[in-house]
Amino acid sequence: MTHPAIFVSSSCVNRRKIKDSVISLVEQGYRNIELSGGTHAYDQMEQDLVELKQKYNLRYRCHNYFPPPTRHFVLNLSAAESVERGIAIKHIKSAIELSERLEADKLGIHAGFRLQPKVSELGQSINRSQLLDEAIAIQLFVEAWQDLSQHAKIAGVELYIENNVLSAVNYKTFAANPFLATDYTSIQHLLGLTQGRLLLDVAHLKVSCHSIGLDFAEQLKALIQNSDYIHLSDNNGMADTNKGLQSDSELLDILSSAPLQGKTFTLEVYDGATSLSRSYQLIHSLLEQQE
Repeated sequence: MTHPAIFVSSSCVNRRKIKDSVISLVEQGYRNIELSGGTHAYDQMEQDLVELKQKYNLRYRCHNYFPPPTRHFVLNLSAAESVERGIAIKHIKSAIELSERLEADKLGIHAGFRLQPKVSELGQSINRSQLLDEAIAIQLFVEAWQDLSQHAKIAGVELYIENNVLSAVNYKTFAANPFLATDYTSIQHLLGLTQGRLLLDVAHLKVSCHSIGLDFAEQLKALIQNSDYIHLSDNNGMADTNKGLQSDSELLDILSSAPLQGKTFTLEVYDGATSLSRSYQLIHSLLEQQE
């Protein structure tokens, strides 16, 4: 069950060690694995990943918060505090270096925030706090991105900016958008300033569009033309719940009429092995139809 353009996120299985997450996915038949958050650091982690790669002929990608740090933090390249921003930059440089050693060609990083959430608030409602001026947050992100882009170029790793998710709860709490790059306009603005490439998370986009009051189908059709790296899962527009794809869904209908050639996909489906397998087969069929 391996299509060269389809990866599966390690977050699709809930294991403490990344080794166990990878083995679980291998046992389900997957060979292209995106290494993501949710696991914990341990001494033999990289050695385990290399051995599994060689044993099962795996392809890897690293994503955002991977490798897991020894002390958890919120990765934010727009953090107002230089110490917090420096920790994020150092972490991503280590992810770039690990990607090079694992022969992983792409690394997606979340766009920045205009505030610094707590670790416990990620994916949840964020307590109201003073927002950093948007122009300042963007400038901090651009400066960090320029530094990281040089590091990635030397390592031969392509860096991508992933669009953030804006829930209705957080939009109401702040009466403004506390995140960078959530919709077509803000995404294109950040990409233009960084000259970065877009990792398009369609589930993030769906929630953000619902919160702001934008047409999801219209936004997705416009953005998917500008990205060759897509994160896939579905939801009801209210929250990023990482549901699997359905054959009769709006999302699949949009994807079926979109140009998918030359793009790679990572499934971020958390509602069970059956849902993950169904989602894989659905996107596999769409890609075959366009080949």
